[in-house]
Amino acid sequence: MKIGPVSLAGAHVQLVPLTQAHCADLQQAAGDLHELWYTWVPHPDAVATEVDTRNAKAAAGKMVPFAVLDPDGRAVGMTTYMDIDHDTPRLEIGSTWYAKSVQRTPLNTEAKRLLLGHAFETIGCVAVEFRTHALNHQSRRAVERLGAKLDGILRNHIYTGDGTLRDTAVYSILNSEWPTIRTHLDYLLSKPR
Repeated sequence: MKIGPVSLAGAHVQLVPLTQAHCADLQQAAGDLHELWYTWVPHPDAVATEVDTRNAKAAAGKMVPFAVLDPDGRAVGMTTYMDIDHDTPRLEIGSTWYAKSVQRTPLNTEAKRLLLGHAFETIGCVAVEFRTHALNHQSRRAVERLGAKLDGILRNHIYTGDGTLRDTAVYSILNSEWPTIRTHLDYLLSKPR
């Protein structure tokens, strides 16, 4: 399995390789999201460092980072393919955050549709995983709305930025489930808003 930089586009979102050119938009998009205790979003002043960190991991073959662009071409968030298992093959879609202005819009649904489609149909993944803080109910509802199934909760899984231990909710979609989930996501995107 070979995973490298790729651009994916739909009607509501473009996913493009993350670069320093996106920093000004991402600093604005981040706003005060870094204040949320149950998730991690970079402080606007740390966006450039986060872009460098993700691209260093990409150079090591551990991550494929994307800038999430709205229909006007503004960067409104980040997402990644991460925890890439080249042998199985499987990966996680994670380290995702969006500006408040695009949360709960078709942008997220289409971004996940594009990422899942590429993972299953081009890369050939047997499973795609999502992980979030067990108490991040907004994120969990969004993942469940996609059709992902809860695999379980990893209790006291990792330390968060404030030093507390996080319980991690782990979800996945299997390649055998993808055709039905693809139909479901296409239906959600076709519904009038």
